[in-house]
Amino acid sequence: MIHKFKQNGLFIVLDVNSGGVHVIDELTYDLLDFVEPPVEGECPEAAIKALSGKYPEEELRECYEELVSLYNDKILFSEDDYEQYALAAVASPVKAMCLLIAFDCNLRCEYCFAGKGDYGQGRTLMTLETGKQAIDFLIEKSANRRNLEVDFFGGEPLMNFEVVKQIVEYGREQEKLHDKNIRFTITTNGTLLTDDKIDFINDQMYNVVLSVDGRPEVNDRMRKTVNGKGSYTYFIDKYKRLVEKRGDKEWYVRGTYTKYNLDFTNDIMSLYDEGFEQISIEPVIADPSLPYALTEQDLPAIYDEYEKLADKMREVKAAGKFMNFFHFMLDLDQGPCAIKRLRGCGCGNEYVAISPDGDIYPCHQFVGIEEYKMGSLNDGSFNTDMKMDFARAHVYTKPDCKNCWAKFYCSGGCNANNYTFNKDIRKAYKLSCDIEKKRLECAITLKAEKLLAEAE
Repeated sequence: MIHKFKQNGLFIVLDVNSGGVHVIDELTYDLLDFVEPPVEGECPEAAIKALSGKYPEEELRECYEELVSLYNDKILFSEDDYEQYALAAVASPVKAMCLLIAFDCNLRCEYCFAGKGDYGQGRTLMTLETGKQAIDFLIEKSANRRNLEVDFFGGEPLMNFEVVKQIVEYGREQEKLHDKNIRFTITTNGTLLTDDKIDFINDQMYNVVLSVDGRPEVNDRMRKTVNGKGSYTYFIDKYKRLVEKRGDKEWYVRGTYTKYNLDFTNDIMSLYDEGFEQISIEPVIADPSLPYALTEQDLPAIYDEYEKLADKMREVKAAGKFMNFFHFMLDLDQGPCAIKRLRGCGCGNEYVAISPDGDIYPCHQFVGIEEYKMGSLNDGSFNTDMKMDFARAHVYTKPDCKNCWAKFYCSGGCNANNYTFNKDIRKAYKLSCDIEKKRLECAITLKAEKLLAEAE
């Protein structure tokens, strides 16, 4: 399988199964429309008839011979070697856990999937005892995995920060006893940050996610305080202070774009101008009937905007500066391991979420969906059949993914989004797929340009 596209003056072909990216000439690009495996024999007469008015017949035949060689060398139309790993997919030890430390939040973000903080379950905070049980659960279910991850999430985790600190302390004790290495992370809206909290976070958290939607007016339209005021001025200087003191440890600002800001490149550049170089802005996932929701009609504008963003990143690079946009990060050399390419984040298998009352879910976006409650820390239950079902939810068991060119990069998309919109974790949410494909094309183009420049 191949995927070809044009962007920024380049003709690009991706060999899907090998991951090889090739910058080709226009003749080869056009001729590939008439080529299917097995690539052999003479140039198809249909290609000669269709393209001879644009290219000399001799050049068409020579180009086809080159494609035959590339096919024989398994450079183009390479075979799919991944399905064998998919068929052997088994449940893995749990290695990552989302601790919903607070079913509460001091903001009321309009698009919040968590019911503006309480997941529709009522406002409550996780106790230290439940947090300890969660750490014990992770260590037990991690088997021989040494490197583990715990993300403090909400709601707003800073509303329960004393318990966060105590859980970290307990985790540090337990990792020594069990020869584990726990990487703690935290996602925050930043409004409750203080210098003491910043120091603790920078000392103990492997990664920090700082929520902000971009320009002040865009942020404040959707991310309001309880009393209806905009939140931007409450956190922006605190974010700057945290990042300045963080050094070379990982962090990024993370926002959401909606129908209200389809010019989201301006939001990304606004964050960059504020001094934030690590940026993620993601599309809102919402009921299409809501006024801010993205729909299929927005796709042309979204596609144009990603190309505008790619141009802005070229400008930043040309000026000798640095900016990293999370969704344009791409490794064309090795990439993730085969299993991760097949099933992505590990939701429900390698990754689980724990609610304040100790219930276990496949991830934070499944919280409150009773049929996807996997068990409870309180009675020691854990549904291993459901865990195995998630382990088998990969690109070869998702019909829309199996023959998609982007499958090894999106890894079958988000199971929670699939369920939310299609009531089936194996049925891909098409709008997200379409957006992801455009981001991938931009990312591949930027990477190809970088490699071409390095080769000159």
